[in-house]
Amino acid sequence: MPDHGSKVDISFAGRFTASAIAACFAEVCTIPLDTAKVRLQLQKNAAADAAPKYRGLLGTAATIAREEGAAALWKGIVPGLHRQCIYGGLRIGLYEPVKSLYVGKDHVGDVPLSKKIAAGFTTGAIAISIANPTDLVKVRLQAEGKLAPGVPRRYAGAMDAYAKIVRQEGFAALWTGIGPNVARNAIINAAELASYDQVKQTILKLPGFKDDVLTHLLSGLGAGFFAVCVGSPVDVVKSRMMGDSAYTSTIDCFVKTLKNDGPLAFYKGFLPNFARLGSWNVIMFLTLEQVQKLFVRKPGS
Repeated sequence: MPDHGSKVDISFAGRFTASAIAACFAEVCTIPLDTAKVRLQLQKNAAADAAPKYRGLLGTAATIAREEGAAALWKGIVPGLHRQCIYGGLRIGLYEPVKSLYVGKDHVGDVPLSKKIAAGFTTGAIAISIANPTDLVKVRLQAEGKLAPGVPRRYAGAMDAYAKIVRQEGFAALWTGIGPNVARNAIINAAELASYDQVKQTILKLPGFKDDVLTHLLSGLGAGFFAVCVGSPVDVVKSRMMGDSAYTSTIDCFVKTLKNDGPLAFYKGFLPNFARLGSWNVIMFLTLEQVQKLFVRKPGS
């Protein structure tokens, strides 16, 4: 059985465009869950006599909507779309070409799982190395909660955030958190794309299943689950480094989080993260499978 899209003749430009469209659509649909996830990850352990401000996915979303308005759940959507156009387009668009490069043009039959993982790891690392500034601005905007009366917001919007970070912290600051971000996105991308590929390939070998919406839905859920399981610790470190300047390095953030909040802190926001990534993957892959049909090249074209 063919891997998703691997036997279809689509140019890189077509794959990039289809991937960017699918990733942006999924981002718009699921960013409220991502905002709740970021707030939960940035929340430090409360004192013994104080209850934490945010509790659970729905509770966090309700608190944000009540204190800041429902529109606050879409904080970071502009840099989020910037990110998906670049990161989503590159990581998914490059996956099939890189996978083909790793197995060789004369390969016949199913692609080994190890090659799928290597391709996903490679494209995730390349894509986020370019798109890191968009991720930084997105997290900074999402992290800002309700302010006291008269206190101005740190950033007026996405473009203001890019400009202020460069002006106040230097151009290199746009790549703050690049270490954990590359680790996170390379790992999660490998888990997402390789598991989607593998789960879909396995499902299509079962009697009664075909390459349709149900198969895409099940494969997308599997991709989201595997991605969260392996990516949560680096995701927490990435969010804390980008949202809090108190950490001097990736190791410093890891050690302080472990010392102050315990090992379970690395799985803070696991359920909202899975709700986010699970739904994101289902929406993205369902959309991608349909949109890329528009870019299939006819024989001889």
